[in-house]
Amino acid sequence: MIDEALLKLLVCPKSKAPLKQVGNELICEVSGLAYPIEDGIPILLVEEARELDKGSDKK
Repeated sequence: MIDEALLKLLVCPKSKAPLKQVGNELICEVSGLAYPIEDGIPILLVEEARELDKGSDKK
């Protein structure tokens, strides 16, 4: 789990929109990307993100 204070500082590198944590990913609803969290470290590289299917971030 990402620390709440850190999560408030992180933004999507593509859209600059806020991120929300869902499981082991950080989700950007604006760009439709999910960034992985590996060993507690968010990987905020667009090349490493997966594209969200519509409704896939609803958990």
